[in-house]
Amino acid sequence: MSLDIEKLRSETPGVANRVHLNNAGAGLMPRPVLDAMVGHLTREAEIGGYEAASEAAADLEGVYDSVARLLGSGRDEIALTENATVAWQLAFYSQTFRPGDRILTARAEYAANYVAFLQMAKRTGAMIEVIPDDGNGVLDQDALDRMIDDRVRLIAITWIPTNGGLRNPAAAVGRIARKHGVRYLLDACQAVGQMPTRLEELGCDFLTATGRKFLRGPRGTGFLYVRRDLMLGLEPPMIDHFGAPWVAPDRYELRRDARRFETWENNYAARLGLGRAIEYALNLGLGKIEERCRTLSAQLRDGLRTIPGVTVQDLGQNPASIVTFSIKDHDAESVRATLSHSGFNVSVSYPSSTLLDAQARHLPALIRASPHYYNTEDEVCRFIAAMSKAVDA
Repeated sequence: MSLDIEKLRSETPGVANRVHLNNAGAGLMPRPVLDAMVGHLTREAEIGGYEAASEAAADLEGVYDSVARLLGSGRDEIALTENATVAWQLAFYSQTFRPGDRILTARAEYAANYVAFLQMAKRTGAMIEVIPDDGNGVLDQDALDRMIDDRVRLIAITWIPTNGGLRNPAAAVGRIARKHGVRYLLDACQAVGQMPTRLEELGCDFLTATGRKFLRGPRGTGFLYVRRDLMLGLEPPMIDHFGAPWVAPDRYELRRDARRFETWENNYAARLGLGRAIEYALNLGLGKIEERCRTLSAQLRDGLRTIPGVTVQDLGQNPASIVTFSIKDHDAESVRATLSHSGFNVSVSYPSSTLLDAQARHLPALIRASPHYYNTEDEVCRFIAAMSKAVDA
């Protein structure tokens, strides 16, 4: 049974105002997510913040179960965070590195992650090495396998980069990491919510994601998965008395679940929104969502390729629902502004966000359009027509 697009759009207030093709930035929240958040904020105003949290305790605990169902993990392996960057940093900075240790990453790695690699290399003498791509621009899994030796401390890659529809072979990387006993950190920000993300297939030790993108949750939410048998040996880079209760004047004890990575104060309305967004996606079915996203993004790419002067810059043979393109003799930011004035939401992907990939491919700033399942074929056609007009202007 296919998705009921008309019903889904009726539950998405934002579609009445814009053609929203910026889901890789932040998806439009559906009404149930808004209702969960506004309802909790109203209760905070009515009875007090602590009291409202106590009243909603069962629903707040249920968010861990929702994330666990989404990933196929145990609820004790999940920490909730204020964004994906914090989740990723908590995982990365809990690792220890010595001079000569090797960190392996992908060419299209996100800037926030790569600068952390650089800082760790500066602090410890660890080395950063980039895994080569294959002929399609995808991470070369055979090359990765050959790179592994006893100095490789961590493999850390982004599954789908911010600057296009490339899908790196996350599950194949997981098999290589397990074979060699190397820890594996997967940034799944742009994957979670637009395709199934099952840990038994991915084989990663850590996974990080946000709520605001394809999950259609609120900004200011994210989560971290940590494999159970690894987690208990990790000391978070920062702790407070929630993650590490103070049990004696000279001693604390880390929690025996992933919440050792959390702190005491949180945005409970946003957490409830995240949980509702995950349940919304699960009820629709991630397989159906992925199929719909593929259909719309393929339509968009095909249409853009018919416009003279437009070059689609996505890599790989099975691209995800992030479409990036450049326009000959046109500035990306100016085109984005023109499209915004016409009612279309897109974003600009700057070279600095994926610097190694941008330099290797000599990429300018790119227009990024990222359709989601609640978009329509007609919206895609209208966007292609608007792009053709912008190019002719």
